[in-house]
Amino acid sequence: MNQLIQWVKLAFRNILKSKRRTLVSLMAIGFGFASIALFQGYIHRIYEGLRASAIHGSGIGHLTLYAKGWEAHGKSDPDDYMIPGHDIEKITEIALKTGHVILASPRLSISGLVSNGKNSTIFIATGVIPEHERTIKGEFYEFQPIKGNALNSKNEFGVEMAEGLARQLGLSSGSDAVVMGATLEGQMNALDIHISGTYNTGVADTNDKFIKLPFAFAQSFYDTQKADSIVILLDRWQNTDLVRQKLVDALGSAGIEVEVKTWQELSVFYKSVRNMFDMIFLFIFIIVFIIVIMSTTNTMGMAVIERTREIGTLRALGLKRRGVTLLFAAEGWLLGLSGCLFGLGIHTLVWAVIRYAHPSYTPPGNSSPVPLIVDFLPGSIASLVIFMTLLSLVSAIVPARRAAKQNVVESLTHV
Repeated sequence: MNQLIQWVKLAFRNILKSKRRTLVSLMAIGFGFASIALFQGYIHRIYEGLRASAIHGSGIGHLTLYAKGWEAHGKSDPDDYMIPGHDIEKITEIALKTGHVILASPRLSISGLVSNGKNSTIFIATGVIPEHERTIKGEFYEFQPIKGNALNSKNEFGVEMAEGLARQLGLSSGSDAVVMGATLEGQMNALDIHISGTYNTGVADTNDKFIKLPFAFAQSFYDTQKADSIVILLDRWQNTDLVRQKLVDALGSAGIEVEVKTWQELSVFYKSVRNMFDMIFLFIFIIVFIIVIMSTTNTMGMAVIERTREIGTLRALGLKRRGVTLLFAAEGWLLGLSGCLFGLGIHTLVWAVIRYAHPSYTPPGNSSPVPLIVDFLPGSIASLVIFMTLLSLVSAIVPARRAAKQNVVESLTHV
């Protein structure tokens, strides 16, 4: 232990011999460390937000059940590939008996024209059970405040209309309108609706099209007792794959064939954004990786040249090649560790400023700003410290081995 402490002391003294070069290396490693740690904390929050937005914000839950063949034929022949009314009850009962399941809620998507009596435009709507919707939305229910009254199962004709669509038709909370479209049998149908409230979807592309309405109303509009999907809400998202397999087995045993999709499979936006950020992180990581290697190698290489006579003296006094290699490797390790600690200070300072300032920005496609949040990830930071310290150590080995191989006599006479 004492010998190890002596090696560290020697390494510390040696890296201070060239303060300017050491400072440049520390800054390169430190800023590289801080940039990776901050970006990692940022994308971690992005992933958490995207996951919560997919599961709760968009209301798709953790799992969504469809009738067998829905994915391939549901759009062209919806009536034959919907979940019958008697199966809805069976699936709900089986799902709720499965561990980790909190809720099973049927849904029915409809589309057609909505009119204010003078003008009309297309709409896309989802029929939901209002009480279930609040549970599925969770905290996102408060993030999309409703101007007016929320959906209520007791008011079958009351709907929530997206603000952009309501503005386009000159409607507001308390207004009446008419929705028109074809039933599953191809017959025209028209029903009155009452705008109980309006809300902002948060996405510009949907804010002028979406309506949320009671599940019973959607069934009346399509003149059916069926549902096109059943949303399953779990206690934790980590149980998604486990519950999926249990549901498939349980429903198969009951003679009910279904297609079960996870939230990852249904949320195309989540997958595309995650892939994009993974690629950006990899790009930044490679750049910092190269900077750390080049900086450490350059610092140690210059130290070898400047300290050639010192190396020769140490060898003449009996220090073996392994000892010279160990000395320079210790300097690289200490340089990397010091750079990481410097970077940790920068990271913590920037993280604290962001947390205090509460900056926000509006992402592409969003109609409202979102807060900029960077998570503090102790586990990831510790792993990054270990990795970059080892990287600095390995980067110092090449010049260290070169120093150890120098001829003792030539080293002593080096000018």
